[in-house]
This record gives sequence, C-alpha cells and structure tokens, in this order.
Amino acid sequence: MPMPYRLLASMAARIDGRIYLFDAGEGTQLGWKKARLGYRGLHVIAVTHLHADHCLGIPGLMMLRSQMDSPPPLTIIGPPGIEEFIQLNRKALEFHVNYPVLFVEWNEDAPEMAYEDEAVRIFWHPLQHTRFCLGYRLEERDRPGKFNARRAESLGIPQGPLWGKLQRGETVLTETGKEISPEQVLGPPRPGRRLAYVVDTLPVKGIYRLCKDTDIAFMEGMFLPEDAQHADAKGHMTVTDAARIAGRAGVKQAVLTHISPRYHDEDLERLEAAAKERFEKVSIGRDLDTYSVALKP
Repeated sequence: MPMPYRLLASMAARIDGRIYLFDAGEGTQLGWKKARLGYRGLHVIAVTHLHADHCLGIPGLMMLRSQMDSPPPLTIIGPPGIEEFIQLNRKALEFHVNYPVLFVEWNEDAPEMAYEDEAVRIFWHPLQHTRFCLGYRLEERDRPGKFNARRAESLGIPQGPLWGKLQRGETVLTETGKEISPEQVLGPPRPGRRLAYVVDTLPVKGIYRLCKDTDIAFMEGMFLPEDAQHADAKGHMTVTDAARIAGRAGVKQAVLTHISPRYHDEDLERLEAAAKERFEKVSIGRDLDTYSVALKP
C-alpha cells in the first residue's frame, strides 16, 4: 500500500540517455519528478504483473509524457491483460496520447527475449505469485574491443574518420585500396552490463535464470525470516530467501526492495543485517537511491 514515507515499486535503468522502467506503482510520477529523470528518455515500461502497486502509475506517466512536443514511441511489455488495462484507462479518462504505443504481452509461445533495441535486450521469465507474474533481465549489448591505434597506423589508416568507422564495426579502405576489417585493429568484444528485476514471487528456480552473473539485481525482500509464514501465504520472499538466491546466482550486487509496510524505516537495518548473514554484497534499497554500474574494461 502507498505509505507516507515509502514509494511503491518502480525502478528506472538509464543507459546512454534512454530509460527502461520496471514497474510503475501508484504515484511513480512523484518519485520520477524528485529524481529529475526527464520524460523524453522513457522508452520502455516493463510490468511484472497486474497488481495495483505495480501498474497504477502508468496512466499518469503516459499523460505527463503527452505534454511534450513529439515524444518518441513508447513500448509497454508485460503479462496478458496489460494492453487492456491501459486502453480501458485511456477510454475511461479520455486522456490524449501524442506518440505511438506498442504493447508486447507474454504468452505461452512467447520467445525468451521480450524486447531489443540497439542498446539492450530485455528477457522475461514467469515467476510464482498469487497471480501471473514476470521477472526481467536486461542485458546491455557487448561493446567493441579496445582500438589499437598503433596497429591501425601500421596498416595505413591514419588518425581520422576511418578510425571511428572501424570502432563502429565497419570495414574501411586504405589510400591504396586495401581493405582493413575491424577485427584487425580491435581487441576482443567487451561484455555489456547485466541487470535483473525480480519482485512478488516465491523463491523459485526461474529467479536463478534471471539473476545469473548479473552486475546488479533488484529483488524483493518483503519480510524478515521470522515472518516467513506471511511470505509463503502471500507469494513473497524473505530477505534471506533473496540473499541466498543472489549469492548462488553469482550476483555481484543485490538491492532488496518491495519491503512490507509492516516495517518502518527504523526496521530497515534489521532487514539488511538479516540479508547479509546469507550474502554480504546486499543492501536495502531506499527511495531515490541511485546505483552506478561501471562499464567493463
């Protein structure tokens, strides 16, 4: 439920100016404005499931986005029914949208990859909650290997525009007409960054698939271990469940979110301490926290 001291579920991943938003609970636009993210960068909203605390904020975001001149297209991916939910809201509220909206809904025959563009690929996988729920994995595309300037010059490619073309993966010609391919001047590809977003689920095997070897994983840690009976009954994880999975999946950094409203801010240190007993590289996420994931060398 919305609390005066804690926002509802929503996480924004910003890569090269583009924003990929995971969930948008009621009032997400308040956190968005406080974080000063800017609406033009919003390209994708990935929804885990159709519970109010994960999707009621979408209409407000869409309406605010419509106040811009010529906003870019928006893609909304999520469970079956997400398009109907949005379209019924648009019809009932009669709000204007001045940009294309593409919907991608999960189905039994859906491919493992839900979305891709020139920067990232987003994968989805069903979890286990009180209603159908998806978890997500975002993978940044690999970057070209390091450019060897000396090697380029020795092959007859002087510093200039041709260097840029080689770094972008294009084959170029020397002044004598000799072809030089990127592989001749670039090192091995450098892997992109990996992120997971997993909330509202029991501790099931699919979480390992989403979180495996990620640089950062945002996972729910809704209850303390002594309240595990509530987690089981409501289809959630405890902080120790999430921390254990993060450690076994090879997560480099885990951030636990979606904390039960039974716990106040003064309880967050207890939740974090319990999680660290299972996995040291874990913390409790707080409103407007920002995490930077460095590019791999």
